[in-house]
Formats: sequence, C-alpha cells, structure tokens
Amino acid sequence: MNKPPRRGSGCPFCAVSDLRLFAAFQSFLALVAIAFVCCCPTVTVAASQEVDAIGPETSVPAPADSGLTNTGCREDDVWVVSTRRLPDISRLPAHVTFDVERLVPDVACSRWMPSDLPSLLEEPQRPLVIFIHGNRYDPASAKSQGLLLARRLSACRPNAPQARTVIFSWPSSQEGLLLRDSRAKYERSMTEGHYLAWLLGQVEPERSVAIVSYSYGGLIALEALDHLVGAQRSGRSNLQPWIDRPAKLHLVMVAAAVRQDALAPCSEYRGVLRCIDRLTLLNNTRDQALRFFEFVDPDLGTEALGHENMPARWLPPEIEFVQVDAAPIVGKSHRFPPYLDSPSLRQRLVTGALDGLTDTTTGE
Repeated sequence: MNKPPRRGSGCPFCAVSDLRLFAAFQSFLALVAIAFVCCCPTVTVAASQEVDAIGPETSVPAPADSGLTNTGCREDDVWVVSTRRLPDISRLPAHVTFDVERLVPDVACSRWMPSDLPSLLEEPQRPLVIFIHGNRYDPASAKSQGLLLARRLSACRPNAPQARTVIFSWPSSQEGLLLRDSRAKYERSMTEGHYLAWLLGQVEPERSVAIVSYSYGGLIALEALDHLVGAQRSGRSNLQPWIDRPAKLHLVMVAAAVRQDALAPCSEYRGVLRCIDRLTLLNNTRDQALRFFEFVDPDLGTEALGHENMPARWLPPEIEFVQVDAAPIVGKSHRFPPYLDSPSLRQRLVTGALDGLTDTTTGE
C-alpha cells in the first residue's frame, strides 16, 4: 500500500502548480494572520487546556465537567493506553509495551493509577469504546476529553451494558506553529496506526468494539484497521482476526482529518470496510481548520472527509451508514467538545457508538 511520502526540505508547496502555488501562498498568509490573533497571550486557567488544529490554532479552557476529578465517586470504567514515550515506527511491531493507567475510585475523588494491558483486556463480555483524540492534546487534555466522552455515553444510555472506555493517548502536544506542526502530526499518525493495530490485535474477536475518533484520530483508526486487514491476509498469527469477526465494530469519525476519498472504490483503505459494521460521520463543511487539509500533504490532492462529506453509494449495503453535517451547530470551530455539548450531535454520536453494539452478528 502506498503511503504518503515524508516531506523533504524546500518549498512546502512544491507539488502544486503555479496557480495553486499562488493560492497556497495566499492561504498561508491568512493562516499566519489567524495564528497571530490566536497566539496572543491569554489568562491561564486551572484546568488543562485542549487545543486541536490542522490549520489555524484554536484553544479553549477545558469544560467544567472535564473529568479531571470525580466528586461523585462514580466508578467510571476508564483507562488510558499511551504511546507518548514510544518511538516512530514504519511497520507492525512484534510487541508493544504501552503505558497503561486506570481511573480508580478513592474516598474523595477518582485517581489515575498505573496498570497493565492484561488487566485492561479482562472481562471480555464488556464492550470497549476506544477514544482517539486529535492534534495538540497534552496528556491531561486527552484524559479530560476521554472521561467526558465516557460520562456522556453513560448518561445517554444508562441501561446499556457498561462499556470500558480506553483513551488512546498519542504524542500530539504542540510542536511549533501551523503547517510544520500539522505535517509532523500527520506523519506521526502513520506510526500511531501501527501501535493501535497491535492493540486491537490483542482484543478477542468476540468482544464488541466502538471507536470514536476525532480529527487525526480518524486517520489513525483507518491506518490501524488497514494494517490488521493486511496482517490477516498475510497469515500473521500473533494478532486476532478483524475481517468478518463475530463481534461488532462501530466506527464514529468526528471532523475526520482523512482524505475525502479514503473509502471510495479502489481506494487504499477500501479493505477496512470488511471490519466495520456501522460507520457514523459527524462532518463540518464550515470547519476552519479542515479546509486547509490539502496543504498538510499536497501530494494527496484532495480535501478532508470531515469537511466535504462522502457519497453513501461508496459503501456496501451491509454497513449501516449515517452522515451528518454539523456546520449549522458547530460553525467554523474545529474542536471536539461542541459535538458533545450539542444534544442532537451527542445523540448521533452515542447512537453510532453504542446502540446495538453488543448484539451478536449472524455467522456463516
């Protein structure tokens, strides 16, 4: 499978024509202007700040219900699997040692405590919800957003089987500005696809899984599933099968920073559809960051899926498919919390992730 090449030195827009070069330069100047406004000093807040950007920077304080503490002492089944200390890789590893943490109830509040992968994979009857965040999340922000998601899911479906939420925390803290940072995280997403594939390869085929991805998290999810399909077809025996597995996989992609034709017929990710039972896309055709996606890697020559939508005819009929344009609600914002704060969008997300997840599929 052809992967996007690593960018070399020289003009960042060298792959575009003269006309596109001029347009790209104009867009770059606009980005600089927006960044200048967004990078002005702000008042420091006690809670961790969440920032996610592909183009222009956006930053807001973490919401009040950030999940950093749990004053009600509810027993949230939330875990963190971190790759932040792991190196770049270019192929599926034979073994990975993740940093694993678990949220443990305490007298006054819940605390993050070290744990291990075998403990996380216990209770295979409990479905997994894997949250993959986007760019410019520090470790605390990833935990905050993941815990907020877990509590929103639980509140919306209190009678559903309790899911185990796994926050896939990858090294996406800010490194520089604008395109340099976005391109670095775009390339790191390829590495994260290998790590996530290995993690998913440890999950029993009978265990239901929902993946909720945001921004570059969508790219990581598709990369991981693509590697699992390739591993299964090549006969790799140390990973669990993901093609036509008995348990369901629901994939929810929010503002996906993925090429718009990623799942088109004859596309490089087409094979992942063999793994997916339901696909939910929460897009935003006004997203101010996703509209610069084509400049992250000009060789792609396409817009972002989360900005342009996808024809339903591209998917086989056996896959449940829902696609929503969140622009009237979210506006130009490229942030995850508005999708959880909106009752209608939150309902779409919860339905896509959880409804029918533990229903057994009919085998051949």
